[in-house]
This record gives sequence, structure tokens and C-alpha cells, in this order.
Amino acid sequence: MRQYLIILLLSFLLNFSSQAHHQNEPYAFNKHHKYKIDKSENYYKFDYDLQDNELSKIVKEQIEKKTPKKSDFSPDNQYGLVSYLLYEDGKIKIDHKRKSKYKKGYYPSHSVGKSLVGLITGYAVCEGYINHTIFDRIDYPTVAGTLYENQRLIDLLNMTAGDQYYLGEMWGGWDSRMNSDGKSINTIPIKTAMKRYFKDSKPARGFDDDLQYNYSAMTTNVLINYIIYITGNDWKKLLEKVFTKDAKVKNRVYFHKTLYVKDPNRKGEYGRYSFYAQRDDYLRIGLMVMNHWNNDTCVGKYLKTIYENRVKKNRGHYSLESASQYSESYGGQFHFDILRLQDKKILAMDGFGGQQLIIDFDKKRIIAITSEDRHYDWKKIVLKKLKQK
Repeated sequence: MRQYLIILLLSFLLNFSSQAHHQNEPYAFNKHHKYKIDKSENYYKFDYDLQDNELSKIVKEQIEKKTPKKSDFSPDNQYGLVSYLLYEDGKIKIDHKRKSKYKKGYYPSHSVGKSLVGLITGYAVCEGYINHTIFDRIDYPTVAGTLYENQRLIDLLNMTAGDQYYLGEMWGGWDSRMNSDGKSINTIPIKTAMKRYFKDSKPARGFDDDLQYNYSAMTTNVLINYIIYITGNDWKKLLEKVFTKDAKVKNRVYFHKTLYVKDPNRKGEYGRYSFYAQRDDYLRIGLMVMNHWNNDTCVGKYLKTIYENRVKKNRGHYSLESASQYSESYGGQFHFDILRLQDKKILAMDGFGGQQLIIDFDKKRIIAITSEDRHYDWKKIVLKKLKQK
């Protein structure tokens, strides 16, 4: 028990240090094998009505702010903003960007990819690959004999799987690193991870015997590999349905595998949520999500169901840094209920280092941000706009 508490304390300190500096991880686009998703031959073309208003000027100022050479992490001295797109009234109203370390314009999603896995899960339901509701239990041999066996799909989607003893942010750990040895589960194939870390594990429960929210990347990786398993040879077909046919992406997009390029490339359950796309294709994905919701399609109904069954995060504190840090609820791998805007139906995707894709269904407004670092004024360029009538 004492050793376990020491591990938790170390995990908390490491996490606190990382979050204090908000620094992004090294660019890893070419380090892993990928699931490649083809571009659309009929990609969606945006209309523009660019504004030279106060918000546009603030965004432009932040994008042009250069990172100092010294390690000064104060908001006044370091902005990590790389790209900002505002879509409303059917047009792009603000479009600012700068050069960055992201080669060929492929921006990492980080945990925005978790939300995309939640979206793909909805497609798997609507396309008939998942032949039950999200309230039923999964049948997935890879996780047999672990705490993830026989889980309800909704508990994986809501990160209430009961895996907080092993990884996750409930007790100050990392969402993607094991408490026991600090290894990232994003570079370990799921079958290996289940045998190495989760054999004979059981879901942990709270004082009221309920499963509790624990922000954990393992639930996402269980989801994506479960979908790879049930779709079989149709996995690529499903991805192309989502991104090529419906989102109508202009450029090829990618999900990373849990395999380094130095390893042989293999078929099978090597999924992880890490996603790469061009800046305007993130906006196309957001527009597709908004259209599903507002047109009440099958996927739209799925999104509304996960919204209605979202769970409280029960955070100890909130921070004006990002949607994930300033929202009350989580559902289907999405963030909901941004503080002071709980009466609005706003869906947020949020990734490490400041990546944001936020959709206001009522105002038909989308904000897409990519960044190298979380140091930009989220309150001014996101929250203030979301509050605008």
C-alpha cells in the first residue's frame, strides 16, 4: 500500500510539472505506422466573409507573438497559437495562421482524437457494426479477464470504466501513462497492454458503489480497437465513410498505430486515438458533426444520446486554459457544460498543448485551434466568443 501511494504521489508531481509548463511533446508524425484515410475527390469548399474586428486583431496579435528563447512561461511572454479558424453564419469569418514545427501542415490532435474515436463509435452503431445499444455490454475477447471485460459501451465512452488504480487523472496521474511504471499505453499494442498491466484486474468503484469518472486514455484505446475488431476488413471502409465521404476532407488524414516505424507494419488491433489532419480539415470534421446534430441524423441522435447521458467530472478546480479545464461534464469522449454556458448545447474537443475544436450547435458556430503550446489567451479568443449573442 505504501509503495502504491508513493507511485501515486510521483505521478501527481510529474503531471503537475508537465501541466505547469504546458509544453507540447515532440512532433511524432513520422515515428509511427498509420491508418491512412483518403482525401475526398469532392472536398467541402468553404465560403469566406473575413472580418477585421476586435477578435480578429487579438487572434492575429497572439499568433504573431514569438516564443522567447529563455524559459519564461508567463502568458505575456509565450504564446503557442499556430492556427485559428472561426466559422459562423455558414462562412469562415476569421482565418489566421503562422509557420510551425508541424511538417506539411499536419497538426496533431492529441486528445481531440479521443473525441473522434467517440464519433467513430457512433458511426459503427449507425452503420450496423455494433448490433446493440450503447447501454449494452461489449463482447471483446482481447479484454477478457481484465476490468474492461463485459463493460457497458457507455461506460467506456464516458470514461467511467473503473480503471483509476492503473492510470488516469482522478488521483493526479497521467491519462496515458501507467501508474506502475510510467509507460505510455499509446505505444503498447492493446493485447500486450492487457496481459502486462490488466490481467485479473477488476473495476474500482466509489463510496456509493458506482463507477466514477476517470480521464483515461486506455478507455479510448479499448474503444478504437474494439471497433477495429468488430469491423474486421471494413475498418478502412468505416474510416472513409466518416472522413472521406461525410466530412469531405481536402487532404488525407491519419490515425497513428501503436507500432513504431522501426517495427514491422501489421494489420489488426493496433489502434490509438492519435490523429493528424490539416487545419481546415479539422474544421470540416467539426462542420460534419454540427450538421449531424442539427439535421437529427442517426449519428446526430447518437450525439444527443451521449449528451443526455453525460457524467459530472467532479473537478477540484477549474482553469481558464481550455474547454477541458473549464467544463463540468463529459460524455461520449466529448467535453460538455462549459462554465457559465451550461444552458448552451456546446460540444468541445480538447487536446494536449491547446488543440481545440468547439461546436456551438445553437449558434451554428465552430472554433478550430491548433497550437504548439497551451499559452494563449483562451478566455479572450474562445470563451468570450462563445458568450457572444
